Amino acid sequence: MSYVYAAVVGILIGIFIFGLKTGVGCGFSTVRKRDILILASSYFVISIILGSLVEIVDQSYIEAISNLGMTLHVFIALVLIGAGIYTQKKWSCGHDVSKKTFLVISVPCPVCLTALFVSCMILASTLEVSGWKVGVLVGFVFFISVISSTWVFRKMKRTPEDLGTTMMFLGIFYLLGAMIVPAYIKAKKLNLVLSSGGEFEIIPLLVFTIFIIGGYALNNIRGQ
Repeated sequence: MSYVYAAVVGILIGIFIFGLKTGVGCGFSTVRKRDILILASSYFVISIILGSLVEIVDQSYIEAISNLGMTLHVFIALVLIGAGIYTQKKWSCGHDVSKKTFLVISVPCPVCLTALFVSCMILASTLEVSGWKVGVLVGFVFFISVISSTWVFRKMKRTPEDLGTTMMFLGIFYLLGAMIVPAYIKAKKLNLVLSSGGEFEIIPLLVFTIFIIGGYALNNIRGQ
């Protein structure tokens, strides 16, 4: 029972921190509060839909989704870096384009959707409840993460230039993730990790969480 509790809490914490990526985009940009609420609500609805699909999609497709996700991972990384550079250059010229470029970091992307789907699948099998109920839980945690982190980041009074810097850092960490996650999957195939350790299933999500925290920390260091 303690293992189940720890696994569920760990995944939910990972989802909450994963939501910081969207919160960074909303908090560092000048987008309206109404749009932020709409974006957070869309993640809530998407999580419910993905949770409902858990009972339909066979788990054997997860590896195929992961392989496709890595290709998209690299593409999104390059887009993030390019958008970050563009945001900073425009800001230095006196133009605020953050209301548009924040979408690159905040809107649901294939990497986000894959992470949410895998989280729903793991939670559904761990808690042994309906997928849509897990989707509601995941969506609620993500919604709270987006709203609360946006509020915190806006209290810091960051500028669109900081948004550009953060996007570039996240782009770099996405590239690192594209190298680490496939290596992890291959290691599992070679039985280099404990096959009975269910808690290892959330390692890719936690690794990405570390990437987000690291990017934000480096951004703070640069700004000081």
